Amino acid sequence: MLRRAPSLLVALLLAATSAPVMAGAATSYRDWAAIEARVATIGFRLTTANAAWCPAHQPQFGWIWSDPRLYDADRRPEALAAYGASDRDAPFIAAIAPASPAAAAGMRVGAAVVGIQGAPVPEGDGDHPFARITAIETSLAALPPGARLALDGGEGRAIDIAPVPGCVSDFRVEPSAKPGAVADGRMVLVNYGLAQFATHDDELAAAIAHELAHNILRHRDRLDAVGVDRGLARQFGRNARLFRQTEVEADRLSVWLLAGAGYDPAAAARFWTRFGQRKGRPLLQAGTHPRWRDRVASLEAEATAIAAARAAGQPLHPPLIDAPPPLE
Repeated sequence: MLRRAPSLLVALLLAATSAPVMAGAATSYRDWAAIEARVATIGFRLTTANAAWCPAHQPQFGWIWSDPRLYDADRRPEALAAYGASDRDAPFIAAIAPASPAAAAGMRVGAAVVGIQGAPVPEGDGDHPFARITAIETSLAALPPGARLALDGGEGRAIDIAPVPGCVSDFRVEPSAKPGAVADGRMVLVNYGLAQFATHDDELAAAIAHELAHNILRHRDRLDAVGVDRGLARQFGRNARLFRQTEVEADRLSVWLLAGAGYDPAAAARFWTRFGQRKGRPLLQAGTHPRWRDRVASLEAEATAIAAARAAGQPLHPPLIDAPPPLE
């Protein structure tokens, strides 16, 4: 059992509930670790390759963290074995992107970390299982983007890492079989069901790029600034219209993020076509999101614009980056 963090759009890791890791999608902790590796690789590639387009940066290391506290005691040995983690108390590295600073520093999946910058690993606030990971991620994101990082791996193992600047976002995999994801302004949470639904990494990158686009465009802050209702009223009237505007913006930018990171821009339209036609989708279209055929048309239009720019030998530059339209 992996203890699941609640949605960051409701509250940032204030509590945790138990949820089955393997329900309906993953079949073992090794499968779970493989999904984290995919997400770490895609997240690192999207944030660093597109750093020049992002108004704010943080250090990117190319990893995803985990913690023995996330696993129920009776399954903890099995879970740690899947990562090759031998320390049953310390947080550890769950995934490493190829060619990332973490990989260049010789980090390995399962490596324990007991200290950061000469101090013990922060415990975080509260007693929920994600407290340490949240504290670690938050403290690292606040460092200067180019600052070197010293880690203590215990037993005299010192690791020095030189991060690279990237767009502001960390990534985490959620234990939910639902094919979904969410962004809160700094974090992107990807359900393992979404990774299972995506037939190719370019499609998974399209879904992750959509959430990253929400963070880059500061949609949470912008929606809060205009006083949207995040309760039941979000489905109606002005609230729904403003949420729908942010979804359209995230769709449009996501195609450019794919292109900037070397993924196929056409993968976005392919993914959202399949997503819109999937079995078990809601019978009624949520007012907060555009109809899937409309969003696919928008995605195809952006891919066409990218192809035209490339054919003309023009540099790529997303139209929303410099001046996103006001929410009104």
